[in-house]
Amino acid sequence: MRLDSHVHFWRYNDAEYAWIDETMAALRRDFMPDDALAVMQSAGMDACVAVQVRQTVEETRWMLQLADRYPFIAGVVGWLDLRSADVAAQIESVAHPKLVGVRHIVQAEADDFLFNEPFRRGVECVARHGLAYDILIYARQMPAAISFARAVPEARLVLDHLGKPDIRHGGFDGWRRDLDRLAALPHVYGKLSGLVTEAEWGRWTNEDLRRYVNAALDAFGADRLMIGSDWPVCTVAAKYDQVIEIVGGAIDERSRSEQDSIFGGTARRFWRLT
Repeated sequence: MRLDSHVHFWRYNDAEYAWIDETMAALRRDFMPDDALAVMQSAGMDACVAVQVRQTVEETRWMLQLADRYPFIAGVVGWLDLRSADVAAQIESVAHPKLVGVRHIVQAEADDFLFNEPFRRGVECVARHGLAYDILIYARQMPAAISFARAVPEARLVLDHLGKPDIRHGGFDGWRRDLDRLAALPHVYGKLSGLVTEAEWGRWTNEDLRRYVNAALDAFGADRLMIGSDWPVCTVAAKYDQVIEIVGGAIDERSRSEQDSIFGGTARRFWRLT
Protein backbone atom coordinates (compact mmCIF):
# COMPACT_ATOMS: atom_id res chain seq x y z
CA MET A 1 0.00 0.00 0.00
CA ARG A 2 1.42 3.37 -1.08
CA LEU A 3 0.53 5.88 1.60
CA ASP A 4 0.62 9.69 1.56
CA SER A 5 1.51 10.78 5.09
CA HIS A 6 0.28 14.38 4.84
CA VAL A 7 -3.04 15.45 3.31
CA HIS A 8 -5.45 18.21 4.37
CA PHE A 9 -9.20 18.60 3.97
CA TRP A 10 -11.30 21.69 4.52
CA ARG A 11 -14.54 23.51 3.82
CA TYR A 12 -13.28 26.97 3.07
CA ASN A 13 -14.36 30.20 4.71
CA ASP A 14 -12.50 33.50 5.03
CA ALA A 15 -12.50 33.69 8.80
CA GLU A 16 -11.06 30.27 9.61
CA TYR A 17 -8.58 30.17 6.74
CA ALA A 18 -7.22 33.72 6.89
CA TRP A 19 -3.70 32.33 6.34
CA ILE A 20 -4.65 31.66 2.71
CA ASP A 21 -3.61 35.03 1.30
CA GLU A 22 -3.79 36.43 -2.24
CA THR A 23 -0.72 34.48 -3.33
CA MET A 24 -2.62 31.27 -2.57
CA ALA A 25 -6.01 32.32 -3.91
CA ALA A 26 -6.44 28.96 -5.68
CA LEU A 27 -6.83 27.36 -2.24
CA ARG A 28 -9.89 29.46 -1.42
CA ARG A 29 -12.38 26.66 -2.01
CA ASP A 30 -13.39 23.34 -0.48
CA PHE A 31 -10.94 20.43 -0.66
CA MET A 32 -12.59 17.17 0.27
CA PRO A 33 -11.75 13.45 0.20
CA ASP A 34 -13.25 12.83 -3.24
CA ASP A 35 -10.96 15.53 -4.65
CA ALA A 36 -7.93 13.98 -2.97
CA LEU A 37 -8.74 10.45 -4.03
CA ALA A 38 -8.86 11.43 -7.70
CA VAL A 39 -5.35 12.92 -7.75
CA MET A 40 -3.94 10.24 -5.46
CA GLN A 41 -5.13 7.40 -7.65
CA SER A 42 -3.71 9.05 -10.77
CA ALA A 43 -0.32 9.17 -9.03
CA GLY A 44 -0.51 5.57 -7.79
CA MET A 45 -1.17 6.38 -4.13
CA ASP A 46 -3.61 4.19 -2.20
CA ALA A 47 -4.19 5.78 1.19
CA CYS A 48 -3.40 8.85 3.26
CA VAL A 49 -3.16 10.33 6.72
CA ALA A 50 -5.28 13.46 7.19
CA VAL A 51 -3.60 16.25 9.16
CA GLN A 52 -5.20 19.12 11.04
CA VAL A 53 -5.30 22.69 9.74
CA ARG A 54 -7.58 24.47 12.21
CA GLN A 55 -6.68 24.36 15.87
CA THR A 56 -10.05 23.16 17.11
CA VAL A 57 -11.27 19.90 18.59
CA GLU A 58 -14.31 20.25 16.33
CA GLU A 59 -12.08 19.84 13.26
CA THR A 60 -10.53 16.73 14.81
CA ARG A 61 -13.98 15.19 15.22
CA TRP A 62 -14.91 16.20 11.65
CA MET A 63 -11.81 14.54 10.20
CA LEU A 64 -12.57 11.36 12.13
CA GLN A 65 -16.08 11.39 10.66
CA LEU A 66 -14.52 11.66 7.20
CA ALA A 67 -12.23 8.74 8.04
CA ASP A 68 -15.30 6.66 8.92
CA ARG A 69 -16.83 7.46 5.52
CA TYR A 70 -13.69 7.08 3.41
CA PRO A 71 -11.61 3.94 3.99
CA PHE A 72 -8.62 5.39 2.12
CA ILE A 73 -8.11 7.79 5.05
CA ALA A 74 -5.96 5.44 7.11
CA GLY A 75 -5.35 7.80 10.03
CA VAL A 76 -6.00 11.27 11.41
CA VAL A 77 -3.55 13.68 13.06
CA GLY A 78 -5.81 16.04 14.94
CA TRP A 79 -5.48 18.96 17.33
CA LEU A 80 -5.95 19.12 21.09
CA ASP A 81 -5.12 21.91 23.50
CA LEU A 82 -1.85 20.43 24.74
CA ARG A 83 -1.27 23.32 27.15
CA SER A 84 -4.46 22.51 29.04
CA ALA A 85 -4.52 20.55 32.29
CA ASP A 86 -7.24 18.26 30.91
CA VAL A 87 -5.38 16.79 27.92
CA ALA A 88 -6.20 13.24 29.00
CA ALA A 89 -9.91 14.05 29.09
CA GLN A 90 -9.68 15.66 25.66
CA ILE A 91 -8.02 12.53 24.26
CA GLU A 92 -10.77 10.37 25.72
CA SER A 93 -13.42 12.65 24.23
CA VAL A 94 -12.14 12.04 20.69
CA ALA A 95 -10.95 8.45 21.10
CA HIS A 96 -11.16 6.64 17.77
CA PRO A 97 -9.24 3.79 16.12
CA LYS A 98 -8.09 6.13 13.35
CA LEU A 99 -6.86 8.92 15.63
CA VAL A 100 -3.11 8.34 15.37
CA GLY A 101 -1.52 11.63 16.35
CA VAL A 102 -1.77 15.26 17.37
CA ARG A 103 -0.28 18.45 15.92
CA HIS A 104 0.05 22.07 17.01
CA ILE A 105 0.97 24.81 14.51
CA VAL A 106 4.20 25.76 16.27
CA GLN A 107 5.49 27.61 13.20
CA ALA A 108 2.98 30.35 14.04
CA GLU A 109 4.17 30.61 17.66
CA ALA A 110 7.13 32.39 19.23
CA ASP A 111 10.46 30.68 18.60
CA ASP A 112 10.69 29.60 22.26
CA PHE A 113 7.21 28.03 22.29
CA LEU A 114 8.53 24.47 22.50
CA PHE A 115 10.14 25.34 25.85
CA ASN A 116 6.64 25.80 27.32
CA GLU A 117 6.44 23.31 30.18
CA PRO A 118 2.65 22.72 30.12
CA PHE A 119 2.92 22.04 26.38
CA ARG A 120 5.64 19.45 26.94
CA ARG A 121 3.53 17.77 29.61
CA GLY A 122 0.70 17.65 27.09
CA VAL A 123 2.92 15.91 24.54
CA GLU A 124 4.01 13.43 27.21
CA CYS A 125 0.34 12.73 27.94
CA VAL A 126 -0.32 12.17 24.24
CA ALA A 127 2.54 9.67 24.17
CA ARG A 128 1.18 7.79 27.19
CA HIS A 129 -2.09 7.38 25.32
CA GLY A 130 -0.31 5.78 22.37
CA LEU A 131 -0.51 8.77 20.03
CA ALA A 132 2.31 10.41 18.08
CA TYR A 133 3.12 14.11 17.73
CA ASP A 134 3.82 16.05 14.49
CA ILE A 135 6.43 18.83 14.79
CA LEU A 136 5.50 21.75 12.50
CA ILE A 137 8.19 24.44 12.57
CA TYR A 138 10.29 26.72 10.41
CA ALA A 139 14.00 26.00 10.01
CA ARG A 140 14.90 28.80 12.44
CA GLN A 141 13.01 26.88 15.16
CA MET A 142 15.03 23.68 14.69
CA PRO A 143 17.36 24.28 17.68
CA ALA A 144 14.31 24.58 19.94
CA ALA A 145 12.87 21.41 18.39
CA ILE A 146 16.07 19.53 19.15
CA SER A 147 15.88 20.52 22.83
CA PHE A 148 12.19 19.67 22.88
CA ALA A 149 12.74 16.23 21.37
CA ARG A 150 15.50 15.47 23.87
CA ALA A 151 13.12 16.37 26.69
CA VAL A 152 10.39 13.93 25.55
CA PRO A 153 12.28 10.72 24.71
CA GLU A 154 9.20 8.54 25.21
CA ALA A 155 7.21 10.35 22.53
CA ARG A 156 7.00 9.30 18.88
CA LEU A 157 7.79 12.47 16.93
CA VAL A 158 7.73 13.23 13.21
CA LEU A 159 9.12 16.39 11.63
CA ASP A 160 6.69 17.83 9.10
CA HIS A 161 8.12 19.14 5.82
CA LEU A 162 11.69 18.44 7.02
CA GLY A 163 11.47 21.52 9.21
CA LYS A 164 10.68 23.87 6.31
CA PRO A 165 14.17 24.64 5.03
CA ASP A 166 14.49 28.04 3.33
CA ILE A 167 15.03 26.56 -0.12
CA ARG A 168 14.02 29.80 -1.81
CA HIS A 169 17.01 31.62 -0.34
CA GLY A 170 19.50 28.75 -0.30
CA GLY A 171 19.28 28.04 3.41
CA PHE A 172 20.83 24.59 3.20
CA ASP A 173 23.94 24.42 5.40
CA GLY A 174 22.55 25.53 8.75
CA TRP A 175 19.37 23.53 8.21
CA ARG A 176 21.42 20.44 7.36
CA ARG A 177 23.44 20.71 10.56
CA ASP A 178 20.28 21.02 12.63
CA LEU A 179 18.58 18.19 10.75
CA ASP A 180 21.48 15.87 11.49
CA ARG A 181 21.29 16.74 15.19
CA LEU A 182 17.55 16.11 15.32
CA ALA A 183 17.79 12.88 13.33
CA ALA A 184 20.41 11.58 15.78
CA LEU A 185 17.49 11.09 18.21
CA PRO A 186 16.01 7.67 17.34
CA HIS A 187 12.44 8.55 18.34
CA VAL A 188 12.25 11.32 15.71
CA TYR A 189 11.09 10.62 12.15
CA GLY A 190 10.78 12.86 9.10
CA LYS A 191 8.26 13.64 6.39
CA LEU A 192 9.49 14.14 2.84
CA SER A 193 6.81 16.74 2.27
CA GLY A 194 6.23 20.44 1.77
CA LEU A 195 9.43 21.14 -0.14
CA VAL A 196 7.90 22.68 -3.28
CA THR A 197 6.23 25.45 -1.31
CA GLU A 198 9.50 26.37 0.39
CA ALA A 199 11.19 26.67 -3.03
CA GLU A 200 10.63 29.35 -5.66
CA TRP A 201 7.12 28.69 -6.94
CA GLY A 202 7.13 27.98 -10.64
CA ARG A 203 10.93 28.00 -10.88
CA TRP A 204 12.04 25.04 -8.78
CA THR A 205 13.72 22.03 -10.35
CA ASN A 206 13.89 18.41 -9.30
CA GLU A 207 17.63 18.85 -8.78
CA ASP A 208 17.02 21.75 -6.36
CA LEU A 209 14.74 19.64 -4.19
CA ARG A 210 16.55 16.33 -4.43
CA ARG A 211 19.44 17.90 -2.55
CA TYR A 212 17.16 18.19 0.46
CA VAL A 213 15.66 14.73 -0.01
CA ASN A 214 19.15 13.22 -0.14
CA ALA A 215 20.20 15.10 2.98
CA ALA A 216 17.19 13.68 4.81
CA LEU A 217 18.03 10.18 3.60
CA ASP A 218 21.56 10.58 4.93
CA ALA A 219 20.27 11.87 8.26
CA PHE A 220 17.30 9.60 8.98
CA GLY A 221 17.62 6.63 6.65
CA ALA A 222 14.64 5.25 4.78
CA ASP A 223 13.26 3.45 7.84
CA ARG A 224 12.49 6.81 9.48
CA LEU A 225 11.24 8.73 6.44
CA MET A 226 7.78 8.86 4.87
CA ILE A 227 6.48 10.56 1.75
CA GLY A 228 3.86 13.28 2.10
CA SER A 229 2.26 15.57 -0.46
CA ASP A 230 0.94 18.42 1.71
CA TRP A 231 -2.04 18.45 -0.66
CA PRO A 232 -3.77 20.75 -1.43
CA VAL A 233 -1.26 23.35 -0.19
CA CYS A 234 1.36 21.93 -2.54
CA THR A 235 -0.77 22.82 -5.56
CA VAL A 236 0.26 26.48 -5.38
CA ALA A 237 3.71 25.33 -6.54
CA ALA A 238 3.25 21.95 -8.26
CA LYS A 239 0.75 19.32 -9.32
CA TYR A 240 0.17 16.36 -7.02
CA ASP A 241 1.92 13.87 -9.29
CA GLN A 242 4.94 16.18 -9.57
CA VAL A 243 5.27 16.27 -5.78
CA ILE A 244 5.19 12.48 -5.60
CA GLU A 245 7.74 12.22 -8.41
CA ILE A 246 10.19 14.53 -6.63
CA VAL A 247 10.64 11.85 -3.98
CA GLY A 248 10.17 8.90 -6.30
CA GLY A 249 12.83 10.15 -8.68
CA ALA A 250 15.25 10.90 -5.85
CA ILE A 251 15.07 7.33 -4.54
CA ASP A 252 14.73 5.37 -7.78
CA GLU A 253 18.20 3.90 -7.37
CA ARG A 254 17.63 2.92 -3.76
CA SER A 255 16.77 -0.66 -2.82
CA ARG A 256 13.20 -1.89 -3.10
CA SER A 257 12.93 -2.18 0.68
CA GLU A 258 14.01 1.46 1.12
CA GLN A 259 11.49 2.62 -1.47
CA ASP A 260 8.76 0.58 0.18
CA SER A 261 9.55 2.13 3.55
CA ILE A 262 9.35 5.68 2.25
CA PHE A 263 6.19 5.02 0.23
CA GLY A 264 4.23 3.54 3.12
CA GLY A 265 6.13 1.16 5.35
CA THR A 266 7.56 3.81 7.65
CA ALA A 267 4.21 5.57 8.06
CA ARG A 268 2.43 2.29 8.85
CA ARG A 269 5.00 1.42 11.51
CA PHE A 270 5.20 4.91 12.98
CA TRP A 271 1.44 5.34 13.36
CA ARG A 272 0.77 1.65 13.95
CA LEU A 273 -1.68 1.52 11.07
CA THR A 274 -3.42 -1.74 10.27
